[in-house]
Amino acid sequence: MALQVLCIVLLSSTSKTHETYFANVSNGITGYFNGYYSNFRSYFSLKENNLQLAAENSRLRNALSSNFTASNIAILVKTDTTFKDSLGRHRKFSYLPAQVIGNSYALQNNYLMLERGSDQGIKKGMAVAGPAGIVGVVVETSNNISKVMSLLHRNSKVSAMLKKDNTAGSIEWDGADPSLLILRNISKSTKVVKGDTVLTSTYSANFPSHLMIGTVAAIMVDPATNYYTLKIKTATNFFTLQQVDVISNSRYQEQVQLENSHTNQ
Repeated sequence: MALQVLCIVLLSSTSKTHETYFANVSNGITGYFNGYYSNFRSYFSLKENNLQLAAENSRLRNALSSNFTASNIAILVKTDTTFKDSLGRHRKFSYLPAQVIGNSYALQNNYLMLERGSDQGIKKGMAVAGPAGIVGVVVETSNNISKVMSLLHRNSKVSAMLKKDNTAGSIEWDGADPSLLILRNISKSTKVVKGDTVLTSTYSANFPSHLMIGTVAAIMVDPATNYYTLKIKTATNFFTLQQVDVISNSRYQEQVQLENSHTNQ
């Protein structure tokens, strides 16, 4: 073997033709192993390269304008013409737009989370309404987030009335169907039919009156009482809710304090 190598070396050094041939063969062999080694290194470098790409993607995504949000301080002032004080001035409600960032509807006690909190003017007890109808009541706030008790909560109760004659009752939820509420305490003397509109009543401290709740879907008669139990198709679609208004009643605390002092006497 050593003699063969020596012969090849002597032959390539004395003949230009053989020198060129053996150089080409040597370069081919070297190129093959270099390429194999390069592929070998590239394979084991994939993890590092992937980590670098992931870090770069994260950096680019974090730079997107859609990841940044400003504090929502917008206020829309609306006038409720149902009530007037002794000077003839209208009671005003402030509407604070908010983004829904959490929403449950499949439990017995459901809540929504809003991206607007005490720093943006939200307080416990404020009413919440969506584009189509009412949604619930604020029960807890942090600096930038608020928690809303949904109408789809077993402890939720809202004063309601039939639009056509102002007959008042109480809206609740029985925990069954997220698209159906229960309206209780409607007298059997009331002429109610399917499709009748149900609104918030004038008795609510949270909600302005005449906000949409839903429509009568079914009428149940209890022979043991003098009242109907009505199933109400909700105007709000809780499955797709994304934007709401939080409603501030400037006289909420005053009304609640008087109501509580009356019940405690």
